[in-house]
Amino acid sequence: MTEHIEAKKDEIAKTVIMPGDPLRAKVIAEKYLEDYKLVNQVRNIYAYTGTYHGKQVTIMASGMGMASIGIYSYELYKFYDVENIIRVGTCGAYVKELKLYDTILVEQSYTDSNFAYNQNGSIETILNSSKELNDRIKKTAEKYQIPLICGTIHSSDIFYRENDSFEQLVEKYHCLGAEMESFALFHTANLFQKHATCLLTVSNSLVDGSTTNSEERQNNFLRMIELALNSIE
Repeated sequence: MTEHIEAKKDEIAKTVIMPGDPLRAKVIAEKYLEDYKLVNQVRNIYAYTGTYHGKQVTIMASGMGMASIGIYSYELYKFYDVENIIRVGTCGAYVKELKLYDTILVEQSYTDSNFAYNQNGSIETILNSSKELNDRIKKTAEKYQIPLICGTIHSSDIFYRENDSFEQLVEKYHCLGAEMESFALFHTANLFQKHATCLLTVSNSLVDGSTTNSEERQNNFLRMIELALNSIE
């Protein structure tokens, strides 16, 4: 047990699939896992451990933002000996080539946040995800003929920006879009020499203003979840 996770050490699998929303964690567990058990509900951050095609996996929410995923990923890696975390979430598109419900595999995360510097003095602003996990996911996507877009994402601390000039992020860092957690996850994985990556579904576009509603996001989220689950070894 930790300050934020009540599960016993053996109740958390070596691979954790991590949506932001606790209710998404519940939906994933109910739809895909066999013999699953609720192992955490502190602060309503639900975690479920069960099996998928005979392989043990934990589905655990992260909450929103770097501060929240930073807490849970740190405790999972350090105190529960988790080896792999795959974040699954949504993002807003920065480029016209991305369409609603496209699936992105994040190979690099750029941030303008001070998360890493404040955590351990690191001045890095671009971090790579796990090549090992990414190779597995690419192989699974090819097997199931799931279109996958790979590239860099902007991981931001801010949702409501007064001056949202995202075009310079596209030009300078080749960011495909924006989300709010991946950089903190990758930084924390690096601290413990563990593995992390991030799969995202495009939920809205900052280019043309197109968007989805919560029900559509829930339903179209599943392709990404299946991609993550079928990549577990």
